[in-house]
Amino acid sequence: MKRVILDTNFILSCIRQKIDFFEEIPLLGLQIIIPEQIIKELKKIIDSKKKLHFKEEAKIALKLLEKNNFKKIDLKTKNVDTGIITLAKSDKDIIIATLDKEIKTRIQNQKLIIRGKKKLEII
Repeated sequence: MKRVILDTNFILSCIRQKIDFFEEIPLLGLQIIIPEQIIKELKKIIDSKKKLHFKEEAKIALKLLEKNNFKKIDLKTKNVDTGIITLAKSDKDIIIATLDKEIKTRIQNQKLIIRGKKKLEII
């Protein structure tokens, strides 16, 4: 089974656009991987003193993560983007789910994108 690693902005965008990625991704034949650092980022957003517009989305995301099965990994770095890029370069079969342009341009791996604000698609 192919694996897909999700980053924070991908998860929050799915929440915002009401895409159930825990339902959709397995239909594509993929196993979901979420780094521990992403979970920490979501918690940091919730605990932030700033009035972030995506605080509610982060809360929903954490609740979804608690209720669903996924593989948790440690990127072994504090910088999530660097960790994802390093992982992608070491494992060409892993699919990357991100909206981050820098990550997209620096890796050769397949990407999982949100098409038309409603559908997930591998490119």
